[in-house]
Amino acid sequence: MATTEVPNFTMDGPERTIDEERLHRKQRLAASFRLFGKFGFDEGVAGHITARDPELLDHFWVNPFGKSFKQICVSDLILVSHTGEVVEGDAMVNGAAFAIHSQVHAARPDVIAAAHSHSIYGKSWSALARTLDPITQDSCAFYNDHALLDDFTGVVLDLEEGKRIGTTLADNKAVILRNHGLLTVGHSVEEATWWFITMERSCQAQLLAEAAGTPVLIDDEVAAHTARQVGSHAAGLFSFRPLWDVITAEQPDLFD
Repeated sequence: MATTEVPNFTMDGPERTIDEERLHRKQRLAASFRLFGKFGFDEGVAGHITARDPELLDHFWVNPFGKSFKQICVSDLILVSHTGEVVEGDAMVNGAAFAIHSQVHAARPDVIAAAHSHSIYGKSWSALARTLDPITQDSCAFYNDHALLDDFTGVVLDLEEGKRIGTTLADNKAVILRNHGLLTVGHSVEEATWWFITMERSCQAQLLAEAAGTPVLIDDEVAAHTARQVGSHAAGLFSFRPLWDVITAEQPDLFD
């Protein structure tokens, strides 16, 4: 099992011990599930967010299979190894969660967290087999920074399909899975979660704009400049913070 020292997390406060960092990630992960539930991103047992363990780098924390996003607490999270074994926790792991996230984390050592669900606007947009256009300031966060997996082969339970998702994602912050939905990644749990939330809303905005007429695209130079402003790792991290404040005040039992 791969291990390492926790680096200095300068974007989010002072250096933390491994145990402190693990708790930090698990708390943000539980809050992210509550936010997904609050925003209606749940669809039965579908959907998962993962956080790489800060010590066992080929292990990740994930939601237990079959538990509502709206009820997930820190103590519910399970730790899964690179072979799919649940090494901490007493619940099952979603087979699709393992097939996708194990390969995304393996392909992207820089990624701390990945988020995927069957959100209504994301899966609707994915059926068009197109990447997002730069039609709003917010959608510029994904300008030249998301990919399209232009194929659908059913529920992702095969590791080879997970590898294909990781390969298609490449070094981008997001990938649109055709006829399936969105997947986002980040250098923190906060960042991956925020990219998913704002990408879902960007899909909604483009669907609405195209239903009403022909959207005017932001030109390439301005879109690239805006992407540097709203699409950085720091921007994703800090954009999550107001949502963290709200959900932890509203649902403090997530810390249980």
